[in-house]
Amino acid sequence: MGRVIALLLLLIPGIFAGYGIKLMRDMLFGKLQAPFPYLWMQFLAGLIFFVLGLGFIAGFILHRDRKRNQVQERFKLKKR
Repeated sequence: MGRVIALLLLLIPGIFAGYGIKLMRDMLFGKLQAPFPYLWMQFLAGLIFFVLGLGFIAGFILHRDRKRNQVQERFKLKKR
């Protein structure tokens, strides 16, 4: 059950990142989507979706690898 929840936690931000790429691609070809009045606004929203989705996935993988002690020295948490 834990693996299914982890998959869903990674799938949802992955969908947002994919939608962000789609918005940026549509702006490049000049196709305006419905909720956006300007192309630059569509590109900015796509960039935000992409960065947030990719950042969440990267943070999730980094957290998991830190718990398993599989990261390089520079990524390990410093003990105080």
